[in-house]
Parts: sequence; C-alpha cells; structure tokens
Amino acid sequence: MVSKTTVVKNPSGIHARPASLFVQEASKYESSITVAKMGGDAKDAKSILMVMSMGLTCGCEIEIAADGTDEVAAVDALVALIESGCGE
Repeated sequence: MVSKTTVVKNPSGIHARPASLFVQEASKYESSITVAKMGGDAKDAKSILMVMSMGLTCGCEIEIAADGTDEVAAVDALVALIESGCGE
C-alpha cells in the first residue's frame, strides 16, 4: 500500500468537472484507490458520488492511497492531477 498527502489547489475545490477528471484518472488503474479528507473516512476514488460528497475545497488536505500492482503510478498520477488544479 502506498499513500501520499496533498492539498487541493483548485480555487473552486473539487466540484463536478474536477471530480470527473479525478475519477476518470483513478479508473485507469487496477489498484484499489481511496481518497480521504484529513481526519475523515476514506472514500472510493473511482466513484464520482463518493468524491463529490466529500466537499473538497481549496486548501483542503487530502490523502490518496492505493493498494495493488500499479499503486505507485496511481498515487503519483492522482497527486499530480490535484496539484495541477485539475486543469483549471
């Protein structure tokens, strides 16, 4: 299992479009992937409903974790996506 902590940089937070991009990226990997708001429960990173229900706002610290054959690549890609502002 691999995990990394990052901070949401998108000024609007993780709303519908960034959440969709995040879930699409997570779905490319075979590993089981979760995302958790610091101090909160881990949610399935491949579920748009779970990701959107987290209320991830700008400046929010999150942990992305993966477990599986491509866990390192999955975590690195998702952290990079969040740190890039999800294209916004």
